[in-house]
Amino acid sequence: MGDAGIETWQEHVTKQMNLDIDWPEFECIKSLPVSPFDQTSNPYLLGLQIGHESNRDLLHSVAQELHAEGWVAIYTRMATTILERNLSLIRGRVLVQTLPSAAYSMEETLAHARLYTKEFHRLGVPRERFCIKILATGPGLNAARILQSEGIDTLGTAVFGVEQAVACSQARCLFISPYFNEVRSMRDPSLWPNVEDPATQHPFSRPLAQMVGLYKHLEKKTGQTQPLIKLAAFRSLKEVDAAARLGCHSATVTPAIFTELCITKYTGGSGKSQAAPFADQPQPLPLPLTELDLLAESGKILASALEADTVAGGRLSDAIDRFMGAEVSSKNLIESIIARNVE
Repeated sequence: MGDAGIETWQEHVTKQMNLDIDWPEFECIKSLPVSPFDQTSNPYLLGLQIGHESNRDLLHSVAQELHAEGWVAIYTRMATTILERNLSLIRGRVLVQTLPSAAYSMEETLAHARLYTKEFHRLGVPRERFCIKILATGPGLNAARILQSEGIDTLGTAVFGVEQAVACSQARCLFISPYFNEVRSMRDPSLWPNVEDPATQHPFSRPLAQMVGLYKHLEKKTGQTQPLIKLAAFRSLKEVDAAARLGCHSATVTPAIFTELCITKYTGGSGKSQAAPFADQPQPLPLPLTELDLLAESGKILASALEADTVAGGRLSDAIDRFMGAEVSSKNLIESIIARNVE
């Protein structure tokens, strides 16, 4: 932590929002300077852990036990076992994502989310300590609406447009996870808008402020609690500060950024972050959308909106493609182990 009387970036931003770790490795989380609030993950990060040498014996043991049930059963037990270990290191929940191959199937998304729930219960994890991440497609959010009615908390993930945020509200998700930066920028730095003040200059800052304003509007209008915004996909400390300034509930960051936040002295002044100039102002909202059921007919209206919004729709497709590659890698690894066990 910082010198006496000098706060760190971590101390600064957590005056206004929770700080989560987007990484499922126990030893890494254990080594962090302070405890994260939640621990998030996705198919790519989980795939790295399932295939890690430290989990080799566990994977072979689970495959030996569940090989007759197929690779998804093994993958799901591995995921919940890896995440359950981390509960002692965090204050909140562990979050796990349903298979991206099920993104456009309500039935497959429901089946995988319920299997996760079954496996968490087998490990003795109460429902208030985990959350199921669902890709924010029409079928996915229809599944989320059913899961919420069953008492299984969900997060609508890969949110790139306001229409998706409205649909997550209609699904009654506990959280949504917009991506501040697009997935492609993680591999191609030239696509990263490295601006001086991300809260006002980043191209996603205004849509994010619009989502915050939208949820304030809907809560006031309906009296119903709206999803909490858990912003993801950061590339700098300034972007994390922007999440606080724009009114997000939490930020989920990589171990590298988490550690940098904890060891870097904050020199931007004292007290809470100053709000972005437009953060507290009414934002132009697509209010007619709030009068429509975006999830009707398997999310037909949402699908049309994402088709029309080529930026949001394209970035959602990029995210699904990225996660699909990770799913295929995990599937191939597990099926190769099943084949050896059967032999």
